[in-house]
Amino acid sequence: MLGIGEVFQPDTAQNLLYEMLRIRLIEEEIADRYPTEIMRCPVHLSIGQEAVPVAVSAVLRPSDQIVTTHRCHAHYLAKGGDLTAMLCELMGRTPGCCGGRGGSMHLFDDKAGVLLSLPIVAASIPVGVGAGLAIQQMGRDDVAVVYLGDASVEEGVFHESANFAALKKLPVVFLCENNLYSVYTNLRDRQPDRPLTDLGRAHGMPSVRVDGNDCADIHASVTKAVDLARSGGGPTFIQADTYRWREHCGPNYDNRLGYRTEEEFESWKLRDPIAALRRSMLELGWIDAAREAQMVEKVNEEIKAAFAFAEAAPYPIPETAGQGIYAE
Repeated sequence: MLGIGEVFQPDTAQNLLYEMLRIRLIEEEIADRYPTEIMRCPVHLSIGQEAVPVAVSAVLRPSDQIVTTHRCHAHYLAKGGDLTAMLCELMGRTPGCCGGRGGSMHLFDDKAGVLLSLPIVAASIPVGVGAGLAIQQMGRDDVAVVYLGDASVEEGVFHESANFAALKKLPVVFLCENNLYSVYTNLRDRQPDRPLTDLGRAHGMPSVRVDGNDCADIHASVTKAVDLARSGGGPTFIQADTYRWREHCGPNYDNRLGYRTEEEFESWKLRDPIAALRRSMLELGWIDAAREAQMVEKVNEEIKAAFAFAEAAPYPIPETAGQGIYAE
């Protein structure tokens, strides 16, 4: 496994740390404020999983497209999605990215290349493959990244999409975030004992497994996959092993439910991707406490301003309820 000094320049590593801290602080603030009921939609938090979207987005251009799942905040933010529009959407306010009518599982930002997020498991996969097909037909060298969870490969549409992408050599990267659980059911209780990467290989595409809490490991593999896609070499399947700290849906911790042990949870917390990157950067002299404190202060100021704007923004008016349902 490569160290960060072999993959990144100091400024790149600092940007990665900043973006992970930003996502973590934003989602922790969402969790803290959620009980006040200013956000009435479900929230699926990615606390503990920040390395994957940040390392992936560091490889991508604004014109590259991503599609994502119900656990979409981190993907949206890492790709450059507008925080204020996201918070407005969570609060059901008009300036939200879906006009306040979609909630946290329906995020998009055209300028940032966030094509869409969808709550139905695996439903966004064929849309991402369609984006890859459009890129190919237009002769562009952009890439479509399809974020999916470990449960998505249990759906038939994943296999249909992977088969089509491989057959047509589409510029698609299938990025599977394996956090071990589909709600409360462990991977071992849902799938046979075989690597998830075998599924990508079965569809004739390169497949690789990475440490989803290690920015350097993710970045190196995604760079190869994106370069392959841009050059017309077709899709890649990447399995990134990571772990969500909070409950499947909601702001709380749920270890008391018994579907995972406290020992398992604590072992993954020790692999905190932010702490891991920070340690490596400290060893190289690329970060210090003062610089990190500046990062945190900057993010907290952004969060405060975005929440203040969203809380003051108007709700949609009833007369607009029919808008956006049918093509006009």
